[in-house]
Amino acid sequence: MFYSLMCRILMQGVGRPSVYHAVVVIFLEFFAWGLLTTPMLTVLHETFPQHTFLMNGLIQGVKGLLSFMSAPLIGALSDVWGRRSFLLVTVFFTCAPIPLMRLSPWWYFAMISMSGAFSVTFSVIFAYVADVTEERERSTAYGLVSATFAASLVTSPAIGAYLSAWYGDNLVVLVATLIALADICFILLAVPESLPDKMRLNTWGAPFTWEQADPFASLRKVGQDSTVLLICITVFLSYLPEAGQYSSFFLYLRQVINFSSTTIAVFIGVVGILSIVAQTLFLTLLMRTLGNKNTVLLGLGFQILQLAWYGFGSEPWMMWAAGAVAAMSSITFPAVSALVSQSADPDKQGVVQGMITGIRGLCNGLGPALYGFVFFLFNVELNTMDPIQDQYSIDPLPLHGPTERALIPGPPFLLGACTVVVAFLVALFIPEKPSSSSSSTPPTASDEDFEPLLQDSINNWETDPDDKTK
Repeated sequence: MFYSLMCRILMQGVGRPSVYHAVVVIFLEFFAWGLLTTPMLTVLHETFPQHTFLMNGLIQGVKGLLSFMSAPLIGALSDVWGRRSFLLVTVFFTCAPIPLMRLSPWWYFAMISMSGAFSVTFSVIFAYVADVTEERERSTAYGLVSATFAASLVTSPAIGAYLSAWYGDNLVVLVATLIALADICFILLAVPESLPDKMRLNTWGAPFTWEQADPFASLRKVGQDSTVLLICITVFLSYLPEAGQYSSFFLYLRQVINFSSTTIAVFIGVVGILSIVAQTLFLTLLMRTLGNKNTVLLGLGFQILQLAWYGFGSEPWMMWAAGAVAAMSSITFPAVSALVSQSADPDKQGVVQGMITGIRGLCNGLGPALYGFVFFLFNVELNTMDPIQDQYSIDPLPLHGPTERALIPGPPFLLGACTVVVAFLVALFIPEKPSSSSSSTPPTASDEDFEPLLQDSINNWETDPDDKTK
């Protein structure tokens, strides 16, 4: 009886599928990686003492490009075979490099690069959330998932820095590995399948084509639809600098602004808390009052201000102020994801989210490489890095200012601000989506008014423009 019960749990999970299952998966995965924030800075510099920024950009660039190549395939396959198995695969391979950090740094960075082929957890998670939520609830649910990502980084870098300072990096790596294993066990034992059998494109004989797995086919489809084209250009231009910033910002704070390891951990925690507030309370309020498109525009405006401040800022207080603005800019991606999801058919959520995640994956490849190259051109380099144990201090502000002053301390951030300005201008032309209530009234628009790829709720009412009997 116990054996049959365990088999049933392994097959079905615990309870009904919900957003909270997705939240736990995301939290554990990124909490494990957050613990490694401080040790990774040290290992990166020890492994690549010359051109640290450039090598970091190349490693993250290869990972991002592989993510771009694999995201459509994994998203499409999850529409066929369900979300649960692909959550397991993506989390397992994303966390696989963690134990190698102290065993073999070279293999660790090689595995990070190769793990990009499966590092598309967000694609599957957003499709999972779309399966279990109504359209009107989706933007709030996406905001909750994004806020959970921020929450995982509130305390984990500080905990990792503390453990590293007092007990060494080996313990940090061990704890991160155990948390990653806990995440895998949670998916195996507790996460139920979210995609109903009747909505799957039934297994093994499914109408699946390799064209769905071709990332460039997704890009070609983007060009066939004006709305999708505008959304994807906006995502690309706004996430390109964000991906570059995420890959190098902590190195930048440590070298150029002279933040200590503890200060970096506190900074991440504060920005994470503010991001949680922005992506839950403020996002829900803004979506109800301003609407989806205007929320995206507001988030892009905050991102422009944040990047410009990072680019020109040379004092610690400027980084803290810009971090608060960065927290508000975090509302952009959940708002964009909701905009896309609301317009997609229920059985195409994986494909659509895979398309957007693929664009982000392309940015994850190009952004870090671009930032590393610009840092290299402007001779911004990690010349020295003291041991973590000698830097550990509970003082949240560094005791000394930057050793070198420059008119533009952070050139890549200023370049990123310019790309987001272009993204803002593109987003202005994204058409407003009609409210879902309009699906109950006959449409009056002509056939030319309907977008061919993203179908809104009107298309669920009418599949044949000549048949008015439905």
